[in-house]
Amino acid sequence: MKLKVSLLILLAIALCLAVLIDQRVNLLLLTMASSEPPALLEPQDQGSDVSWFDDYYTVQAIDEKTFAIGEPRYFQKNFNYLIVGESRAIVFDAGTGQRDIRSVVQTLTDLPVTFIPSHLHYDHIGSDIFFDQTALINLPHLKARTIDNALALTRFEHLGEVEGFGPAVIQVDQWLSPNEVIDLGGRFLTVLYTPGHTPDSISLFDAEAGYLFAGDFLYPGPLYAFLPNSSLGDYLQGAETIQAAGQGQLRVFGAHRDEAIGLPELGLDHVIALKNSLLEIRSGAADATGIYPVSYDIDDRVVLLSEPKWLQNWEVMYPSLHPKAGGHINK
Repeated sequence: MKLKVSLLILLAIALCLAVLIDQRVNLLLLTMASSEPPALLEPQDQGSDVSWFDDYYTVQAIDEKTFAIGEPRYFQKNFNYLIVGESRAIVFDAGTGQRDIRSVVQTLTDLPVTFIPSHLHYDHIGSDIFFDQTALINLPHLKARTIDNALALTRFEHLGEVEGFGPAVIQVDQWLSPNEVIDLGGRFLTVLYTPGHTPDSISLFDAEAGYLFAGDFLYPGPLYAFLPNSSLGDYLQGAETIQAAGQGQLRVFGAHRDEAIGLPELGLDHVIALKNSLLEIRSGAADATGIYPVSYDIDDRVVLLSEPKWLQNWEVMYPSLHPKAGGHINK
């Protein structure tokens, strides 16, 4: 009798654990969810190179044609980038849409502007703010769902429920192929497919200037590789793609920053440290701390948050886009 009871208890525990594992993403989102956006942080001095546009946005010139548009009062400390050429400009990321970033952009350039999101999470696509032109990475799993140039985002692509944002639809005016070179008029940007944080994540690479605009792929602080659709296998591919593209001095501008004042800027050495750490994690040589998510120290400025080893995903969604495979989608 006691043996039966013990077996039943063990079975019940196993079932509960199975449910927790299966529903871990929903439980995570439930714990993070809020019915309204979080309160703004108190304004702080952002340094002598930074100008306040209003009581929310800041502007910092990286050079005369490249601008970081910061949101230091938003708790995620987002950074968006205006990249200007001779004939057109790009806005890379647009925040949550709590404020209209177009008002900032219009004071910095009068050229035609194309909006490109680094990925599809709610805090990068600008919500209900629409630009005249929006371009998106051309990946089969996105293109196949697009109807009349409109892409309805899935729950896990968007994640807006954590701050009370409803479902989102992106109107796609232009599809960008991986490794495509965008001509802004005398300035060229290469579209690099850098997944890991999400399967749709991209970076923009200005080879002449040595700038990489990396979105949420890499920035100072904790990198989120445990979210729905995250993949450590994809993260490794993304790091190898950037390393293959970067030459010499590379300035990596991320989409968030830690508590340090200033641009969320890293370098090629951080990319290489991330790649090497991912190889160690995959081989079992790296030690993690914490329970869920677990944490791996990449270097003194970057931490990788992932699922525990036995839940980690090392599959690669588009192996044909690895630089060693030629970087093209197999049709």
